[in-house]
Amino acid sequence: MGSTKPAIRDAAQQAGTGRRGAVVAALMLAMALAALDSTVVSTAVPQIVGDLGGFSVFSWLFSGYLLAVTVTLPVYGKLSDTFGRKPVLVAGAAVFLLGSLLCALAWNMGALIAFRVVQGLGGGALQGTVQTLAADLYPLKERPKIQSKLSTVWAVSAVAGPGIGGVLATYADWRWIFLVNLPIGAAALWLIVRHLHEPAREPGTRPRIDWAGALAVFACGGALLTALVQGGVAWAWLSAPSLSLFATGLALIAVVVWVERRAAEPIIPGWVWRRRTIAAVNLALGALGLLMVAPTVFLPMYAQSVLGLAPVAAGFVLSVWTLSWPVSAALSQHVYRRIGFRDTALLGIGTATLILFAFPFLPYPGSAWQPTLLMLLLGAALGLFQLPLIVGVQSTVGWAERGTATASVLFCRQTGQTAGAAVFGAIANGVLAARLGGAGDLDTVTRSLDAGTAPESTRHAIAEAVHAVYLGAACAAALAFLALLLLAPRRFPVLKD
Repeated sequence: MGSTKPAIRDAAQQAGTGRRGAVVAALMLAMALAALDSTVVSTAVPQIVGDLGGFSVFSWLFSGYLLAVTVTLPVYGKLSDTFGRKPVLVAGAAVFLLGSLLCALAWNMGALIAFRVVQGLGGGALQGTVQTLAADLYPLKERPKIQSKLSTVWAVSAVAGPGIGGVLATYADWRWIFLVNLPIGAAALWLIVRHLHEPAREPGTRPRIDWAGALAVFACGGALLTALVQGGVAWAWLSAPSLSLFATGLALIAVVVWVERRAAEPIIPGWVWRRRTIAAVNLALGALGLLMVAPTVFLPMYAQSVLGLAPVAAGFVLSVWTLSWPVSAALSQHVYRRIGFRDTALLGIGTATLILFAFPFLPYPGSAWQPTLLMLLLGAALGLFQLPLIVGVQSTVGWAERGTATASVLFCRQTGQTAGAAVFGAIANGVLAARLGGAGDLDTVTRSLDAGTAPESTRHAIAEAVHAVYLGAACAAALAFLALLLLAPRRFPVLKD
């Protein structure tokens, strides 16, 4: 009888490990869906526009999806703390797959944009809940394993997405870009439903959903992010639409604060900003989103217009940071176990600040290996910065607050990325206007270079514009450094597993 109990216990542990492995596989599939959808559409835009028309509004294929993901992150975070991760993830994946199917059936550009928003409503659940479940499944000492796996999935998707989109659009049909989500998502859903079993919730009072707060957060985020995304693109920054949206967003911030202070279970509870650790990480990851715009948006343009590289080679210059980022993230545990979460993140973002500041000092026109080396080092520095902060924040809260805390840091990072696109776009266009006497914006100038109709001085102007953007990114990294140094405690108040 004594030998039977260890055997039963070992079998139970093996079954639990097997279930966890299946759930991790589902999380990786779900993360791949969310990551691929951000990049796979980009290379198919010519085919989509050629089929459906709507060239003047095609940018909303990306903006609409981004807005929906960003504004729903806090809502899904709170819902996962209230009702559990499984129902939120299942519902979000179902909405995402429904949006994918509708996108494949779209009959014009307006319908496709609307269905991309539906996709984004599900994508917010995928991004936030996957990160939260990763912390639920593993104790603190093992958490870097799953986080490095998710980082690897995101990196591979970022590199492979444009290629997959181009192949499907060229040799099949652009609608397959959305249809391929269905079998992948169905496999993830099946694994989640079958293998993810959360503890039964204690009977008690019925949870109260802060619908007013959710609506206020959605409206506020939608107004401000739309103003940032479309300002300087669809209309001038000081035009009536831009000023109206900013004024509406600022007024809705006051509404959100008023509603949330009176809600029994607020979507964005006050403790998210009252706790030093979470507030500091929110600000730091917001700055991370801001600085990430410099390489992801402007480096490929720099590589093609200044270095004269082909699109594939220019993509490689950018993609090398997706190789060093997950490796550095996986190894960061050996650093933060010795010096702590905050100091590890400070080391990473301090190094990133120096790397970003070095970019404007590259020689003109320079060689491709120079920005490639800087991007490789930048990925390593940011892997050392981001992962300890996410793991650290998740370790300072219990299960009932982890979804909200995780969603808050992801929301700040997404918002920073949206703001960065607007701010750095304005900086680049301002530098170009000063160097070329107000002759066009960055997109117009780069198109003239591709057509071979622009003088060498235009190439110099583009280099200076991108250098200015990288200086701005270095300032954002410095702000992240200061936020952690001045606000975050040296030792995060980690709870026992």
